[in-house]
Formats: sequence, structure tokens, C-alpha cells
Amino acid sequence: MNPPEGTRQAEWRQLKLLLPYLLAFPRRVALAVACLLVAKGATVLLPIALKHIVDALNGGQKTEVYLPIMLLAAYGGLRLSSVLFGELRDLVFGRVTERAMHRIALRIFQHLHALDLDFHLSRPTGGVSRDIERGVGGIRFLLRFALFNVAPTLVEIVLVTGIMFFYYSIWFAVIIVASVAAYVAVTAALTEWRTRHVREANRLDARANTRAVDSLLNYETVKYFGNEAFEASNYDADLEQWEAAMRRSRQSLGVLNTLQALVIALAITAMMILAAHRVVAGAMTIGGLTMVNAYVLQLFLPLNALGFVYRELKRSMANASRMFQLLDIASNVEEPDNPVKVASQQPRIVFENVDFTYQSDRQILKNVSFTIEPGQKVAVVGASGAGKSTLARLLFRFYDVTEGAIRIGDTDIRNLSLSALRDAIGVVPQDTVLFNDTIEYNIRYGQPDADRQAVERAAHTAHLGALIEELPAGMDTLVGERGLKLSGGEKQRIAIARAVLKNPPILIFDEATSSLDSHAEAGISSALAELAVDHTTLVIAHRLSTVVDADEILVLERGRIIERGSHTNLLDAGGHYASMWWAQHQSSYISQASARYALG
Repeated sequence: MNPPEGTRQAEWRQLKLLLPYLLAFPRRVALAVACLLVAKGATVLLPIALKHIVDALNGGQKTEVYLPIMLLAAYGGLRLSSVLFGELRDLVFGRVTERAMHRIALRIFQHLHALDLDFHLSRPTGGVSRDIERGVGGIRFLLRFALFNVAPTLVEIVLVTGIMFFYYSIWFAVIIVASVAAYVAVTAALTEWRTRHVREANRLDARANTRAVDSLLNYETVKYFGNEAFEASNYDADLEQWEAAMRRSRQSLGVLNTLQALVIALAITAMMILAAHRVVAGAMTIGGLTMVNAYVLQLFLPLNALGFVYRELKRSMANASRMFQLLDIASNVEEPDNPVKVASQQPRIVFENVDFTYQSDRQILKNVSFTIEPGQKVAVVGASGAGKSTLARLLFRFYDVTEGAIRIGDTDIRNLSLSALRDAIGVVPQDTVLFNDTIEYNIRYGQPDADRQAVERAAHTAHLGALIEELPAGMDTLVGERGLKLSGGEKQRIAIARAVLKNPPILIFDEATSSLDSHAEAGISSALAELAVDHTTLVIAHRLSTVVDADEILVLERGRIIERGSHTNLLDAGGHYASMWWAQHQSSYISQASARYALG
């Protein structure tokens, strides 16, 4: 079964993306092609030189035998030239290949980072990384092997066919053309058939890798529920399907290799029978027979390799195409055509009649309107799922509003460049994920060019000093994969230190103290309050005790603002906020009483 025509066209279309990377080094490409032609010319001339050497040693029609020094020297020179210029070709073109792989991998990496949050929340991380890995490997093959094997082999076939016709008989040329045509037809037909199995094996390999990566990233969850056997069973099931697909791929390869060997064997046999018959008839010398034999071996050995190259070419094209398809994924959050800059160091933020829908049947925000004046702190509270964190994601333009507008100053944020908008905002998220590097690296991530003293000041402001002093390596302590070597509170302090170091005009605290104990919360809240004095701040909180100093508190329920005002006014109103406040304080009082009873 052949792949869909659209799939083949897409693969060839994606390969056009390689041309700019080749044209970036025109002189190197031209020199590599020149070396290729010299090496291939020397290779084609070798059997002719060998014929004359054999005929000279055989004496031809003469009775004396002499040593053909010049012919032997020429043969050695041709052999050396073939190898030398082949190596020179690889050396010259290697720079082109490496730079192309470098630039393509970088382009894919940058594009993935430019995609919106929705893509990254739904992407299979292991599958994407495996697609990129195989795609870059496919490009290496396409540039280094296919480019300098397919075309040169075809040129060599044409030259050898012409030489055999010129020196001897058209029947030699007919055998070569017929055998090459049969070989190419068998290879093309069966490779298209087995490519289906290769694609299926690649798909299953990506799925198994995705499951493995996902399981390892969620190591703690697996341990909490004792589901090691369950995870292993799922991974084993995926590997079994991959193994079956690989078995079908291997069996189809065996059929292909057998038929290719049959075509080559028949062609070699026919050529040697014809040559031997002409020697017996006196129409060909022993040197001529040697020349035919050399050309047969010289032609069909690379032709046999051409079968491998064709198979790998198809697989590499499929792998490269799959990687390049990542570039076809468009972000739902687009850069404006004529972006403007953030106008103020203390900007005014306006949410105007904002509606937002993740999916057509799930509306998150409904007609939300509020204003954060320059230097003001506005808090949003409410039950889980009310849409609080969505406000922060919309302000940061992880998503665009469905209806309404969000403005900074008088400018719709959709008219700001994404880099300018995000440079103006510092975020302390609820779930802090750290890089597998040092504490200093993770703090400095807020401002990569900051010096050590600035990093230390940010750490001190975030109340990290005691932790750093306790650690033997201090700021150079590795935090582990996703920061798993640190507690939730320690990770959150690092996130706060990042925001302190970045020092942007707008701050977003999304449950910034949710992982801290009461003592640490008091210290961090004080530091955050001090930091927010000269900033426009949006605070998203579940603990109402952290927002009592806010200039305005918004109570969100099912995507709508149902109450707004200061802490005191909302308590006096005796509404939803007041009920939440007393419920949290009652829960806190019960917890403290239980703790005292346990200690007593």
C-alpha cells in the first residue's frame, strides 16, 4: 500500500526548506561538487586503465612482455585521486551540513518557544523531542549521503553505459540499462510498501517515548500510588506494538534485499557470459574481460548501496518532513504588524468587558471589567475554577481574549510586541518549575545579565538567606529535575527572587504564598508588599489574609465579578467575601486548637 499522494508531496515540499541552508555557502557547495566530479571521473577511468595494464602484460599480439610502468603509475594516481578528492569533498561539505543542522535545530527550537500556551499544554513532550532528534538525523543523511550518492551513481551509470557501448557492443549497454531499470523499479515499489511499516514503527516509538518521559516526569505521583507495575505494564504494551511493527519492517526489508540481490546476480551473470563468449570468439581481449568485470563490480556495488540510500532517503524524508511540520503549526497568539512600546514605568491596566472561552462549550470569563491604577494593588479572590489564574494568563498574552479588550495605558495589549509586553510583567506562579541547575542560575533567570551581588540581594529579599547558608554549596546547589530537591516553599521563594531581580513595572502574584507556612508567609508577604509599592500589581489569592492590604479586592465566581471593594468594605457588606473570610478563620482556629491539643 503506497502512502497517500499528499504525504509524498508534503515530504518533497518540506525538502525545499533545505535549499536556503545550502545556498548560504555557495563556494563550499561548488567546491564540493567539483571534488565529487573529479573523484567520480577517476573512478570511472580505473577499469580502462586496468584493461590496458592486463593487455600490456598479456602481450596482446606481441610475443614479448614488458612492465607498463606508466599505466601502473596512472592506475595508482587514479585510485589515489578517487579517494583523495572524495575525502576532500566530505571535508569541504561537512561545514555546510553542520551549519544547516545547527540553524534548522535552532529555528525549530525558537518556533516551539514562539507557540502559544495551548500547544505546550497539549503537546506530547517525548514525542516532539523524538521527532526533532530523528528529523535532524534525517537532514544529516539527506545532505551528506543522499546528495553525494544518488546523483553521482546515476552519472556513473550513464558514463559506464556509454563506455561499454563505445568499446564493445550495444548488448552490454542494454544489459546495464535493463538491470538498472529493474533494480530501481523493485527498490521503488517495495520501499514504498515497507515505508508504511517504518512510519508505523516511528509512530509507536514516539508514543512509547512519550509515555516513558511523562511517567518519569511524574515520578513522585507514581510513587505516591505505588503504580510502578501499572506504568511498566503500559510501557510494555507500547513496546510490544513497536516490536511488532519493527518485525514487519525487518521482514519487508528481507524481501527487498533478496529481490535486489536477484536482479544484480542475473545482470552480472549475463554480462560475464556475454564477455566470455566474445573472448572465446576473439572479439575481446583478456584485458577487456577484466574491464567488464571491474565495471560490473564497480557499478553494482554502489547500485546495491543505492538501494540502501533510497530506503534511508525515504525514511529520512519522512523524519525531516515530520520535524518541518512543526514549523507549520501557527500560534494562536500573533505578533502585531506595527507593535508599540509600553508607554509608562507605572502603567495603568484596564480589563474591559472581557469574555474568554477555552473551548466553544466552556466559557471561563464573562463580561469582566476592572482597572488597576498606576502603583495600585488589586487582588482577585474566589473558589478554585472561578477563572482567577485565567486573568493572569490573558494579561501575559498566553491567550487572547474572546471578546472585549485588555489595555495597558491606552494601548490594547494585542498591539504591543510580545517581548515588550512580557518584559514589562513579572510573574510569581502558583506552581514553580525550576531548571535542573543551581539556585543562582534559577534566580538569575529573571535577569540573565545580573551580577552576583544583585542575585544575592534578590535572594535576601525573598527570604532565601537562611536556606542558602545551610547548604554546603550555597548558591551553587543543584535543585534537581524541575526543582524536586527543594520544598514547595523554597521553590516559591526562588520564583519570588526571580521577580525581584527582574523588577518589571507590572507584577502578577498567582497564589505566590500558597506553599508557605504561616511564619514564612508573613515574611514573604511583607517583602511582596514592599516590592509592590512602586509597581502596578495584580494579586491572585486563595488565602484572604494575604490580600487585606489590597487597594481593591475582586470576588470572582464562575467567571463573573460578584463583589468588589476594600477588605473592610467587603466585610461590612456581609456578602460572599465575608463568608469566605470567616470560613477560613474558623478553619485556621480549629487547626491551631487541634495542634495545641496534640502537643498538650
